[in-house]
Amino acid sequence: MPTRHPAPPLVPRATDCRCGRPVFFRNSQCLACKTALGYDPESARLLALEPVRQSALWRVVGARRGAPRYRRCANLAGPVGCNWLLPETDTSESGLCRCCRLTRTWPDLAVEQNREWVARIATAQRRLLSILIALGLPAWPAGVDPVLGLGFDLLRQPEGGAPVITGHADGLITLDVAEADDAEREQRRSALHEPYRTLLGHLRHEVGHYYWQRLVDGSVWLAPFRDLFGDERADYAAALAQHHGSGPPADWGARHVSAYASSHPWEDWAETFAHYLHLVDTLDTARGFGVDGNQVELSYERWSTADLVPEAAPEGTAAPDAGLPLSDPSAFIDLVNEWMELTGVLNELSRSMGLADFYPFVLSRPALRKLHLVHRVVQAQRAVAPPGPRPGPVRPAGRTHEDESADPVGDGHSDAELAARTGP
Repeated sequence: MPTRHPAPPLVPRATDCRCGRPVFFRNSQCLACKTALGYDPESARLLALEPVRQSALWRVVGARRGAPRYRRCANLAGPVGCNWLLPETDTSESGLCRCCRLTRTWPDLAVEQNREWVARIATAQRRLLSILIALGLPAWPAGVDPVLGLGFDLLRQPEGGAPVITGHADGLITLDVAEADDAEREQRRSALHEPYRTLLGHLRHEVGHYYWQRLVDGSVWLAPFRDLFGDERADYAAALAQHHGSGPPADWGARHVSAYASSHPWEDWAETFAHYLHLVDTLDTARGFGVDGNQVELSYERWSTADLVPEAAPEGTAAPDAGLPLSDPSAFIDLVNEWMELTGVLNELSRSMGLADFYPFVLSRPALRKLHLVHRVVQAQRAVAPPGPRPGPVRPAGRTHEDESADPVGDGHSDAELAARTGP
């Protein structure tokens, strides 16, 4: 059998400093030699930096004359601790990097607890945005993106005030910063019977709503979406009330990636999209460290491309995939099989540490097909995405979406679960 050479990672999470010591994605300085470090999101590289004389600019250590020069994010100092870089040509007044520029509202940073929570949230935001950029997905603020900009409001419930509702509305993601408190998040996870709840999971779920509105709604993908996920025009508030009042159907695992995904097609998409990012980013990180799930010695029954074939459509009806961009189904199946084998080992490692399973999910065939549609949408966007803000289909005015219930893939909503909400 020929030797298999896995693809290089989209976002290397570790590299060697100039001194030869390992440095990681979130580092702003090498702990060994004190060299300044910065992450360039466009090249997806962590760079060793040296200052340019008589300027506020930085360049790669040892770079020749004419090499690119950078600015460090204005949020490097303070609780955010951002290590991202801006190109020399970016002279915006804010001095913020591409990631920090997405956050339009912060809680009061004079409060020490808020500073701690914001630091954790910002770390999760950078992890999220790095893979979105690497996948070629549009992720620019409203002031830059002429179609539907992305933004974040990080809010804290005022004492005695109304709870913060985590959710998405026309590109704006609202997050309750208390989700960054480990004890608070664990209490909510236990109360809501969730096997999985993380900050990064919340962000991945909410950005899934954003990309449904941005890439699916009103596009050629809407028909296959409805074929797999259901009709999103079903009453959203009533669906959530039913879910929280009666719970998910007993057989939800036969069709969905999580119990919450069974509540409404919008939530099914967001859960599946978050699941896809879990899979892609974790495998990408593993490959960056030389860990290849295909080399794991586990005898799982592997998925095949036959598992992606939909049930026969009634005679005379057009296939919902007609006219859509094509993708290699075998590449997707290889990805999922590698994921299943890797997580089998990671679950056992977690158990050896006395922790909950790393991956507490079982994929059904319908859920696999939904993941495949997400994969196809992402790959189609990646194939055509030029650098800079990317245009997309024009959206109807007045469409909003906000979530208000928690879920196993990290939706992260407020616990005012049954408030009436409107859909996108």
